[in-house]
Amino acid sequence: MCTPTLHWRIGDQVYWHGSRVSRMLKANAESAEVCLTVTLMDGWVLARSAFNHSANYRAAMCFGRPVLVESAEDKTAALKAFSDHWFPGRWETLRPMTRKELAATSVLRMPLDSTSAKIRDGGPGDPKADLSWPVWAGVIPMPHTLGRAVPDAGIKPRLAAPRVRLPGRTAAARRKTR
Repeated sequence: MCTPTLHWRIGDQVYWHGSRVSRMLKANAESAEVCLTVTLMDGWVLARSAFNHSANYRAAMCFGRPVLVESAEDKTAALKAFSDHWFPGRWETLRPMTRKELAATSVLRMPLDSTSAKIRDGGPGDPKADLSWPVWAGVIPMPHTLGRAVPDAGIKPRLAAPRVRLPGRTAAARRKTR
């Protein structure tokens, strides 16, 4: 089964979460072997023939047996780490989770012992014979950017939208865009 999920890393463990009644999470929590896969598409690569079209991407696969995070303290700490990674400092401003909400949420973790990555970057790989064919070839980038935050109805004026970290961005690159 392949199910989209949110995931994060703490040290040498990868975590993911979802509803306690999720069929996928229940199966994962029973120590089934899993492959957690993440792919970021960075651009279309258009060649002079359809056969040579491709995409630039970054992908990672993590293999192993996940473990259910059971204690309320450990589960809360994992969820806080997820929130604070993407939205620094936001956890402390939020309404605390209720016992019912925490009980309705499953968190799994898996050691990053067996992983694989694949990256495709660059332009088309046209054969020499195709280079004179009169059609555009090259890369159409798909940058990972954030749009303008859209506040929910009822937000009080002057409440600032949270800062968000972009995947794969270094701290130096984030500072340049502030």
